[in-house]
Amino acid sequence: MPSRTTAAVAAVEEPQSIPGLQFDEPLSWRAGKSIPVADLLKRLNALSKEMQDMEQDENERDSFTKVAKELVSPNLLGHKDKGVKALAAACLVDILRLCAPDAPYTSQQLRDIFNMIIGQILPALADPSNAYNNQHLYVLNSLAQVKSIVLLADIPSADAMIKNVFSICFDVISGSSKASPGEDMQKNVEINMTQLLVCLVDESQSLPPEVVDIVVAQFLRTDPKALGGAGGRNKKHEVVDEKQSTLVLRQLPPAYNMAKYICNACPEKMARYFSQYFNDVIVDASSSSTQKHPSKIKKRHSGGHDDSDDDHGSGPTEDDLRELRKVHGLLRELWRACPAVLQNVIPQLEAELSAENVQLRLLATETLGDIISGIGAAGLPAPPILDPVAYPSNALSNPLENTVSLNLLTKPSSPQPFPSVHPQAYSNYLGRRHDKSTVIRAAWTTGIGRILTTSAGGAGLNQQDEDRLISDLSRMMGDADEKVRIAAVKVFATFSFREIISKLGRPGGVNDTGSLLATLADRVRDRKHPVREEAMTVLARIWGVAVGEISAENEQIIALLGGIPSKILDTYYTNDIEIIGLLDRVFFEQLLPLSYPPIKAKSHKLTNGNSQGEKGSQGEADRIEENLDPDKIRTERILLMTRDLDERARKVFYAIQSRRMMLAQIMSTYLARCEDYNVNKPLLWKVRANADKSKGGVMDENEPHIKEHLTRLIKTFASLFPNSQQATSDLWRFVKMHDRRSYQLIRFCMAPESDYRTVFKAIKELTKRINDASSSASASNSLLDTLTMLIYRVSLIIYNKSHVPAIMEFSRTDDKSLAATAHEVLREVSSKTPEVLKAHVQEICRVLQDEAPSAEKSNDAGAVDNLKACASFASKYPKEIPRDRKFLQAMSSFALHGSPPEAAKYAVSVILAAPERKETLVKDLAQKCIRAFEFGEEGFLSRLATLSQLMLLAPGEIDEQSSDQILDIAIKQILLQVREPSKKPADAYEWSSTMDPEVMAKCWALKLLVNRIRSHPDAETLPDVAGPVYQLLSTLIEEQGEVSKAKDTPPAHKSRLRLLAARSYLKLCTRKSHDALLTPYAFNALPIVAQDSEKPVREGFMQRLKKYLNHQKLPQRFYTIPFLAAFEPSDALKHDVTTWIKSRAAAFASVKSTGASTRASTVMESIFARLLSVLSHHPDYANAPEDLIDFSRYIIFYLQNVATADNLSLIYHIAQRVKQCRDSVLSTPAPDGSPTEADERLYHLSDLAQITIRKYEDMHKWTIQTMPGKIRLPTSLFSEIKSHSEAQQIAEHHYLPGGVEAGVENVLKIALKAAKMAQHGKKRKSEGGDVDNREPKKSKGLPVRKAAKPKQKKTMPKTAKTPRTKKVKEQEDQGSGDRRRSGRVKDVEKIYAERDSEEDDEEMEFMNSGVLEAEQEAEAEAEVEANESAGDTNNEEDVRDDVEHDEEGAEEEEPTPKTTPRSKKKPAIPPKAKSAASPRTKPRGTRSRAAAV
Repeated sequence: MPSRTTAAVAAVEEPQSIPGLQFDEPLSWRAGKSIPVADLLKRLNALSKEMQDMEQDENERDSFTKVAKELVSPNLLGHKDKGVKALAAACLVDILRLCAPDAPYTSQQLRDIFNMIIGQILPALADPSNAYNNQHLYVLNSLAQVKSIVLLADIPSADAMIKNVFSICFDVISGSSKASPGEDMQKNVEINMTQLLVCLVDESQSLPPEVVDIVVAQFLRTDPKALGGAGGRNKKHEVVDEKQSTLVLRQLPPAYNMAKYICNACPEKMARYFSQYFNDVIVDASSSSTQKHPSKIKKRHSGGHDDSDDDHGSGPTEDDLRELRKVHGLLRELWRACPAVLQNVIPQLEAELSAENVQLRLLATETLGDIISGIGAAGLPAPPILDPVAYPSNALSNPLENTVSLNLLTKPSSPQPFPSVHPQAYSNYLGRRHDKSTVIRAAWTTGIGRILTTSAGGAGLNQQDEDRLISDLSRMMGDADEKVRIAAVKVFATFSFREIISKLGRPGGVNDTGSLLATLADRVRDRKHPVREEAMTVLARIWGVAVGEISAENEQIIALLGGIPSKILDTYYTNDIEIIGLLDRVFFEQLLPLSYPPIKAKSHKLTNGNSQGEKGSQGEADRIEENLDPDKIRTERILLMTRDLDERARKVFYAIQSRRMMLAQIMSTYLARCEDYNVNKPLLWKVRANADKSKGGVMDENEPHIKEHLTRLIKTFASLFPNSQQATSDLWRFVKMHDRRSYQLIRFCMAPESDYRTVFKAIKELTKRINDASSSASASNSLLDTLTMLIYRVSLIIYNKSHVPAIMEFSRTDDKSLAATAHEVLREVSSKTPEVLKAHVQEICRVLQDEAPSAEKSNDAGAVDNLKACASFASKYPKEIPRDRKFLQAMSSFALHGSPPEAAKYAVSVILAAPERKETLVKDLAQKCIRAFEFGEEGFLSRLATLSQLMLLAPGEIDEQSSDQILDIAIKQILLQVREPSKKPADAYEWSSTMDPEVMAKCWALKLLVNRIRSHPDAETLPDVAGPVYQLLSTLIEEQGEVSKAKDTPPAHKSRLRLLAARSYLKLCTRKSHDALLTPYAFNALPIVAQDSEKPVREGFMQRLKKYLNHQKLPQRFYTIPFLAAFEPSDALKHDVTTWIKSRAAAFASVKSTGASTRASTVMESIFARLLSVLSHHPDYANAPEDLIDFSRYIIFYLQNVATADNLSLIYHIAQRVKQCRDSVLSTPAPDGSPTEADERLYHLSDLAQITIRKYEDMHKWTIQTMPGKIRLPTSLFSEIKSHSEAQQIAEHHYLPGGVEAGVENVLKIALKAAKMAQHGKKRKSEGGDVDNREPKKSKGLPVRKAAKPKQKKTMPKTAKTPRTKKVKEQEDQGSGDRRRSGRVKDVEKIYAERDSEEDDEEMEFMNSGVLEAEQEAEAEAEVEANESAGDTNNEEDVRDDVEHDEEGAEEEEPTPKTTPRSKKKPAIPPKAKSAASPRTKPRGTRSRAAAV
């Protein structure tokens, strides 16, 4: 730049040869003799034009002296006419240009010139329509291009003028952006002004602080929140244009671009200014807080400060924080615009990361995260919409996802990769993961999510950095604080579907342990409800968007996200009412939303919100809608979800549908009672203006009964809600509303005749009516939430009749590999809600008729499901089934040639559903099956299945001769034959996942014999008919499935047969008359099946047992069998059994609250005596100390699952009573009256139980109270000791050998410690674990029980501790007046009387009568949850109960085989006596009882 020294006006020299200025008219005047404006304008215009054409080096400088002097006269500079000023300014800038580098003016004259230009000319540029706009532009252009503006910097005390230049330029450019008529003019003004300001910055030694404020303020023009100020030290410089905040700009504001250009053109100077600027703001805030809170600061430095998050007292004030937030917002935008100016600011920001004050650290953490992500002051763009309702669902191949227009201000952009430019700051930022403050960790988690989703502002992340961030995000989902976990979960909602797959899904899917998606799936079981809710909603939305790719059979998407519904439905097992309610909402609003698919929506909806529609797109969308079937689309989504569910989730899915049936019945009763309650009340909708809504209940009669019934029904529903009190209030309010239209709408939702559209519209109308009827918004929301939850649970949404045609179509075509799932769902529909098949049963029958098999042609594999659906429907609506000859012939073909054999079974059920021609059809089928029956011939298995079903459904129509022939086929030709003898040892164990024809035939033969007993009509002859079959079943159980004398049955056959025999006993005992035939001795063989060497046998038996017990179909004695799972080697199976026992115990305990018989509430306690009897006859029992210590684990297992502080006294008293009786199972009294071996076993176990209970009491710090009465035990197992002296002698004798008590105490400690550590592990997992995601230490479990081996025994102490019996007796003698009695046992004298198996059966009938309805089940679940401190209690057995198939259909289901190790066998002590009904041919072998950890 040339020198800028000023000089006085030189004397006019004589003209030289160089041409000079020709203008010679006067421009100034004396006072009172002014030049007319017109003349003055003409002269100035002429001068301006002449000088514009002149060049600096081609003219004589002295010729400008006179003009230069006249132009700075006050008359011109202060002239009132704007034109005069404009032309004078144009002439002045030409003088400066032509006279450069030495301006012909003094400093004061320059000040006057620039004051006029700054005050008059530059502001006038804001109005392009000004008559002198060209002169204004010329002045601006000259100042910028010639750089005459730099003279301003040489004027003393010119800071105010420089500040005004910046202020006016930014104001003009921001104001003219909309007023300018042309883009060229706008750009010209912007360029020249920018150049003007750059010159000032570049040539000034220093800029005034106010100028820095102004420049900084321009970057806030992108922040819609900064309308109140520009963020700086002086609030008077608030120049943000409010009109900018509401625009979706296609380009950045001109003022913003000017400031950006200035900073990038002068990075070093601006970096220094900005560093000082931000340092001053931060120091001002810190000093302000120090002055206002000196005591706090002193305390912090003295070591008295804690590490709480809330140290607000020692931090900046609210005003300071407001300024700090603005400043940090500016940093975000500055990084996007000109990162070079922040080279000195980033270290300051990094230092804030270590500040003691939480708010400062939070600001620094948020700011650095946004800077790395390239997020400016305007914030983030709108997150992508993961809409689970949209159709078609978002596809990875859809290019529209990447073409969504973004607001230029919110589009993340980072000019430089921050991790590379500032590695130390980036490293320190990542270290905030370990910050002690929850708020900081949550903000940091949000920040790394933004870094991932923006790819560091578009600069990109290397693979290592991205993997680390993903790993850190996974760790934060396991943070100890729920706020951090919620923040981590919310991060997923900021990613698009494509980014979720490409970035978050790279470590693995939801089923891959340790992956990010799997960690997210784990949060659905979080202990805190907000975390669960957020995680479940996000997961469901992700799956809802992914369903399109899943439908397209994208293997990658299926592997990554296909398991999401399973993870969500698995939360049902937590047994948490709040979680189950959330599950219902997510299920019907995200996974299977009611409004899916939105076929009637606009065209942009059809593309998941990305397409806004082009010309002609609406017509195309209409054509698409015409070709779409919403019911088929919805059904496909249901089947896709069901197909990918795992076993546990599938059970929940079907349990939800089964629960609907029960709740729908309750809802129907509730609606009926609502009408009864308001029998004479006017409709609310007609008298709403005058009606008192708080009243109601105008009843003609039976008022107490109606209110009491309504109260019970509402209590049932309220028990399903977390806030039962609020739900009760809402349901009563609904009763008093008396809106009959709402009643009808709810009935529409439940009616099988309603199609899906009817259900959906009914729900929508009901929602609107509830909102309109409520007097307040809060009341409306509460009532609506309560009713919505109930409507979801009672409506026919999944098993809707609109879905049946599509299900049938998928089952036939196998489109998208959904045939198997379609058959399964159709089977469930037919068994649970066959009513919905009414409109489609004819179609099913027609399909079956066309697929009928023959000797040469087999039927389709899916025909068995259609047959079962038809059979289920026929059982309820026999008249709806075709009875024409062609259809019956087709069913007969299935009965003779159907494959698999179950097809024949269901075909027989369909044939015999109607009474017409029943006898003829039965005889014809029986003869065809019997005639020339031969093993291995075509259809022989189907014929066996047909005969089995005929024996069950029509035994009276089969003549005696045919019956004998059938029995001969089943026994002699099938069961007693071994066609492929085994070469393996007789005691070998084996399980095969598939069954060969021989074992299948034996299973059907055995079912045939059992069905013959089940259908026997004469109770008097039943024992004679059932005796041989019972003996056969007992033999199969006792002999490990062997019935052949040669002992050569293959091991795989034996496993199947003993499982079927045990399950057959369970089925038979569901009837009282058949259960009476199972003697106690024969019953004692059944519990041993629960300890079979093969896991599939144990699992299959336990599943069927729990199913029948859940439905209260078996007597009480069968509750003893699950407790033999104490040594179950499979952790999963033992966990299932444990959960089931706790659930049933809670269910029985809840009966007491209903006012029912207390005896029904103590079932689990009363069976303890039966359990001791079963254990006394266990083949592994021995009186050796190590064996007794081993058996104490059964008792401990019982106590851990049943015992509470309330019922422990009752259990202890029952254990005492066992020692006061004799064994009645095998024993006959000895001639001398001494105890038999069976009696002594009972006494050993009684003492063992008492010691174990006492130890259990001490470790739990409970108190055993004295029982007020005498409990009588089942007479079928126990008999009273008639001699008082003998009873006294037995009671005082201690039967346990030395060392047992110490061993029991040690085993009990280990068991309780293992249970405590397991609970602690569950709690930590449900809460998310620690911050670093450390693995908890593994606890030591119980030692594995091994079979006895010949080895040297350890020396055991021979002296036993004094038994506690005497102490208890003394307590009884002292009385219980001063003792706190357990509420559970206070009425025991009235509860227990002399009882036998017959009374037990009556008690079970009482329970079957409806005492354990839905309210007891719900309360039971709640009690189980209360007993589980970790929050992960499972109720999966209740789910299994709901999802089991109907009684006949479930018979053929086989458990999934899995190989499990077998423990060695040890010899058992044979009993002395045998039962006549179930003789034993040899001593029992030992079953596997390896203890689980």
